[in-house]
Amino acid sequence: MAISPASSAESQLRAALLGLAVGDALGVPVEFQSRAARHADPVTGMRAYGTHQQPAGTWSDDASLTFCLAETIANGFSVRKLAETCCRWYYHNLWTPHGSVFDIGITTREALHQFNRNPGGSPLAGGTDEYSNGNGALMRILPLAFYQTELPLKSRFQLIWDVSAVTHGHIRSAVACWLYLEMARHLRAGLTPAAAYARLCQEVPAQLQQLAVPAPEVQQFSYLLTGRLAEFPEQVIRSGGYVMHSLEAALWCLLRHTTYADTVLAAVNLGDDTDTTGAIAGGLAGLYYGEAAIPPEWLAVLARRADIEALSQRMAASK
Repeated sequence: MAISPASSAESQLRAALLGLAVGDALGVPVEFQSRAARHADPVTGMRAYGTHQQPAGTWSDDASLTFCLAETIANGFSVRKLAETCCRWYYHNLWTPHGSVFDIGITTREALHQFNRNPGGSPLAGGTDEYSNGNGALMRILPLAFYQTELPLKSRFQLIWDVSAVTHGHIRSAVACWLYLEMARHLRAGLTPAAAYARLCQEVPAQLQQLAVPAPEVQQFSYLLTGRLAEFPEQVIRSGGYVMHSLEAALWCLLRHTTYADTVLAAVNLGDDTDTTGAIAGGLAGLYYGEAAIPPEWLAVLARRADIEALSQRMAASK
């Protein structure tokens, strides 16, 4: 039986959300632990407890805020609604795996505090200074790969920047989110990760010029766009909380491996910000390899799996 475009889009979205949540959950028990620790004791499957003392299959703020974006799109998107939904997560435990928030980035917390104190103010409360370029927008941006995808380039970039700026307002975070979503767009179209990356490197320089991204910011992304990222040795790949490092690490893992499981395990075993690297890589790997490629024993313990699947159905059905 032929798959209709609508059901294909829904299956891609579901695989992306599940893939992101599983990658996140694999990293939660070892977050903040070093790469050396992971070399000595590599993650090979779901673990319990560890850093945050959570049961196996527990995802963190990465997946929670991704689901907040998907929820907002399902309910009729606006940037203000997104900020409100994110506040419902932080202050009222919406889209938490077990009813409480146990992890949040500093920049995200400050932005949500600011908006919550003045809910009539701008929902674009994210810091705009260069030091507000953690990975807290990149980790939650993936649902936009399935929303308003036919917008012209400048409108699409502005939407991405607005969604980023709810917590992270600097243009560097916006460009990182845009590059990640461009990879997702190419994967959705059927390109392999290597072909998607090659297309990215080919097209992006002219697009950044069209978008009037300042030259110093364009330069920040030059090493990512050499076409040679997969050739870099592990020792030069950085996996901390800086948005550039998270994008670099996630794409490197996607390009170096040929299964969903190998991609996310490689991401987690880079150490440091393990849950976020696992989530960012896992979203793209889930999208590309499909739900059937995610090990069933990992899905079996994933917190709120049925709710995630229902969310993907609601978002796919929304207009």
